[in-house]
Amino acid sequence: MIELKKQSLSETFSIYFDKRMFKILLLGAISGFPWVLIGSSLSLWLKEDGLSRSTIGWAGLIFAVYAFNYLWAPLVDRIQIPFLTKKIGHRRGWIVLMQLIILLSLILWSIINPTQNLALVITVGLIIAIASATQDITVDALRIEQIGETEGKSMAAGAAMAVVGWWSGYKLGGVLSLFSADILQKAGFENYWQLTFLILGILIILMNIGLMFVNEADSDERYNQQIENDKLILNNFEKQNIFTRFLTWIVGTISGPIISFFKKNGFSIAVGILGFVFLFKVGEAFLGRMSIIFYKEIGFSKSDIAIYSKTLGWITTVIFTLLGGLFVIRSGVLKAMFLAGILMASTNLLFSVLAWSDKSELLFAIAVIFDDIAAAFATVAFVAFISLLVDRSYTATQYALLASIGTAGRTTLASSSGALVDWLNGDWGIFFILTALMVIPSLIILWIMKKKLQLSEK
Repeated sequence: MIELKKQSLSETFSIYFDKRMFKILLLGAISGFPWVLIGSSLSLWLKEDGLSRSTIGWAGLIFAVYAFNYLWAPLVDRIQIPFLTKKIGHRRGWIVLMQLIILLSLILWSIINPTQNLALVITVGLIIAIASATQDITVDALRIEQIGETEGKSMAAGAAMAVVGWWSGYKLGGVLSLFSADILQKAGFENYWQLTFLILGILIILMNIGLMFVNEADSDERYNQQIENDKLILNNFEKQNIFTRFLTWIVGTISGPIISFFKKNGFSIAVGILGFVFLFKVGEAFLGRMSIIFYKEIGFSKSDIAIYSKTLGWITTVIFTLLGGLFVIRSGVLKAMFLAGILMASTNLLFSVLAWSDKSELLFAIAVIFDDIAAAFATVAFVAFISLLVDRSYTATQYALLASIGTAGRTTLASSSGALVDWLNGDWGIFFILTALMVIPSLIILWIMKKKLQLSEK
C-alpha cells in the first residue's frame, strides 16, 4: 500500500510563488484598473466641474456593459487581430488593442471640458467601458490558459491571485488618480483632472510592457478544434459555397461554445451547472444591495461605514482571498463551494443579530468583517469552479457566459431587495434570515450533481 504524504501549509502556500501566479496577478490588475477611470475618477471629475448628482448617477449606467460582454465573447474567441495576433498572440493581441483604445480615450478626455461637452465625455466613458469589458473576456481566457487543464490546485491559486490582482489594480489606480489630482490642483493647474488622465495613461503603458512577459499558449490546437466543429455544421448543408461557409462560421462562432458545453457535461448536468451559477450568490447580492441603507437606518455615520465597510473590508478581502485559495487547494473546489455557501448564510445571520440589537460598533465591525471574509472565500471558490468547467477550445466565450449568468442572477433577482424589505415592514432581522436561506437551492443542486461534474482537482 502506498502512503501519500499530505502537504504542509507552507508547502501549499508556496504555490503562490509559482512565476505564473505573478503573471496572473498582473492580468487581474489590468482588468481592475479601468473601473477606476469610469468609476470614482469620472464621478469626482464631473462633481468638481459642477455637474449635479443625478447627472453623475446616470453616467454610471455605462457599467451595464459588463453584464452583456458574453454577447460578443464568441467573436473574441474567433477573430484574429491583423498584425497583432501574428506578432504577440491571439489573447495578448486583443488585450493590447483594447488597452490602446483606453489610452486614446484618456488622451481625448485630457482635452475635453465636461461642462461644455458632457455628451462627448460620457461617450468616451462608454468606449472605455466597452473596451474594458471586451478586455475582461480575453484576460480571463489568458489567465485560465496559463494553467494546465489537469492542474486544479494551481487553478484555485490562480483564481485567488486574479481576485487580489483585480483589487490591487483598482486600488492602485484609485490612489494614483486621487493623489495626482490633489497635487496638481494644489500646484495651481485648473485642468488638473485632464492632466491626471495623462498620468494614468502612463500606467496603462507600463501594464502593457508587463503583459509582454505573460506567455501565451500555442493557439493552433484551439483553432483546429473550432475548424472541426465548423466542419460538422457545414456537412449539414447539401451545397457548400461562400454563403454556406459564412453561415457555418457564424453558427459555429455563436453556437459552438454552447454545443461544446452541453456535449462535455451532458444535458442534465449542464442545466444544473447553469442553475447553480445563477442562484449561488443571490443571497449575498440581496444583502449587498441593501447593506448601506441598513447601516444608515440603524444609526451609523458615513465615517463608520467608510472605516469598517471600505477600509477594513479591502484588507480582509485581500488576506482572505489568499487564504480561501489555500483552502480550495488543500480541500478541493467542491468542498470549498459548500463551505462558501454555509459561510455566506452564516454571516447574513450576523446581520440579523445586529438588526435586533442596540447600536454596537463592535458588533457592526464583526458583521462587516465576517461578511467580507465570506465574500472573498466565495469569490475564489466560484472563480476556480467555473474556470475548471470551461472547454479550452472556447475558453473566453464559456467563461464569459458562466460569469454573466452569475451576474444576471445577482442583478435581476436582487433588484427586488428593497421591495422585500418594504413588504416586511422594515423588519431587517427577518430580511437577513431570508437572504441566508436563499443559498440553499443552489447547494441542493450542487449536491445532486457533485459526483457527475467533470473537474480535475489534482
